[in-house]
Amino acid sequence: MPMLPLIDLLILLGWTSMMVGAVQKAFWITTSYTWKIVGLTPSDFLVAAGVCLLFALTLAARAWVKVNEPKMLTHGRRADAADPAGLEVGEWRNAPAERPEAATGR
Repeated sequence: MPMLPLIDLLILLGWTSMMVGAVQKAFWITTSYTWKIVGLTPSDFLVAAGVCLLFALTLAARAWVKVNEPKMLTHGRRADAADPAGLEVGEWRNAPAERPEAATGR
């Protein structure tokens, strides 16, 4: 299942519920009548918006890690690193290499 439509849906639901809660709160402040939408108060809409946006952020982060993990594993280690299996954090291959002058003593 593609992840991007689900992330977009969660973002849309989050912002929509935040806007509905803001409009509802504005009506609560300007009028004496405190109406509720399906029994939900503005703070309930704010919590729902926060949950939706956090889920969207979590899914986006998981998708990013899933895409970039093979690159990190294949480009991961230098040849002289102690652990060839790549199970512990070590120096990365794209780190700056030593200058030849330092190795020869000049």
